[in-house]
Amino acid sequence: MIDKEVEMKDLIREKFKNSTDLIFQKLEANNSFCEFCYISSICDKQKIQQDIFIPFFEEENIKDYKSYVKSLSGIKVLKEDDDPFEVLIRGSMLLFFQSEIFILEVKQYVNKTIPDTTIETTIQGPQTGLSEDIETNLNIIRHRYHQVTLIFEDAIIGKKSQTGIKMIYDSKEVDQKILKEVKEKLNSSKVDVIQSAGQLSRLMSIRKTTLFPTILITERPDRIAYNLSKGKIIIILEGTRFALVIPSVFFDFMSSMDDIYQPYWITKFLLVLRYFGLGVSILLPAIYVGMTAYNPELFRVQLALSIAGSRAAVPFPAYIEVLFMLIMMELLTEASLRLPKAIGPTATTVGGLILGQAATEAGLVSNIMIIIVSAVAISNFVIPINEMSFAMRVIKYLLLALATFVGLIGVIVGLLAIIYYLVNLNSFGKPYLQLFLREEIEEFKT
Repeated sequence: MIDKEVEMKDLIREKFKNSTDLIFQKLEANNSFCEFCYISSICDKQKIQQDIFIPFFEEENIKDYKSYVKSLSGIKVLKEDDDPFEVLIRGSMLLFFQSEIFILEVKQYVNKTIPDTTIETTIQGPQTGLSEDIETNLNIIRHRYHQVTLIFEDAIIGKKSQTGIKMIYDSKEVDQKILKEVKEKLNSSKVDVIQSAGQLSRLMSIRKTTLFPTILITERPDRIAYNLSKGKIIIILEGTRFALVIPSVFFDFMSSMDDIYQPYWITKFLLVLRYFGLGVSILLPAIYVGMTAYNPELFRVQLALSIAGSRAAVPFPAYIEVLFMLIMMELLTEASLRLPKAIGPTATTVGGLILGQAATEAGLVSNIMIIIVSAVAISNFVIPINEMSFAMRVIKYLLLALATFVGLIGVIVGLLAIIYYLVNLNSFGKPYLQLFLREEIEEFKT
């Protein structure tokens, strides 16, 4: 039995060799000893201290202590068909005596300090997000992803801030080349202070000046668990509610967790709707300017007359009209973010209504321009991940500039240039668009 116990301990250490939350502890007193094993991130350490550690030193001999352990609620003997790895990742601890091995459930759910998601909301999915406490986040992830191969690795980043981070991955699914590259990036980083996930994301990005995000930032534990199953690496920092997902491709930024929870055809419809909104957001202002200033013959006669009548009192060219309203919309969006939450939505809504009506009555913009700007603003908010939404807010100005100088030809050339850029972009060796196609093919096959 002793040989079996030693063999089991060695197997556990080997299986969890890179996990920093695996605890082996040996207690010795009065020529007696016993050993305990548990995963600290999902176990109640206070209960272990009160029910296991302290009584060991209070009992006179190991036999009395063993009798006490057998009297605990929920205690049972490890059987031949029990998987010790599964026992540990489910929140139980193993107690090794010389003749027997006991299982005691000490699972801890940390749910009192977990806030709800505020950015990535879902209709049917879990509503809780991550916490600013890194140990709480480890507990949340362990309870959502019950795999022995889940690895936690510690690291420190920031010369002065000395910010603690955890690198999390499934050793069975992860790409070792990507894992090595991520570790090299973290070790070679030379920065004084790291305060947020966004700052770390910029530090680790392959191209520092790229407009499109290549690392996804999320606050959702279910998204983290899903990406772990796909072989991706998660990095969480102390003091922030957000985690990094590496690598991330274009499809990741356009997907919501509701895509998993909704029925198949509803999911497909929502995906098409998002990509349609993406197209409206970046192309509509440029197409309006290109067709109004260069190619009005593409309009139907009724629509051309309607646009011409609407713009009769406007003293500016179409591109100035569009640029003016887009900038006003950007200012309203930024104001809604900076104002206090109690008055932000109301102030920006009223401000937008007053601004639009006053600009139309003053003859500075046309009625159709108000419709276009509203459609662009609404379509931009359809994109699930903020980083991609911000990137598309910038892209539409580049296409607008091309439409101003060249017309619709410039819009087409600009769109082809963007696609060419995305095709050549990668996230830690993974093609930015290729995985999107593979994901679609895999879903179609299943």
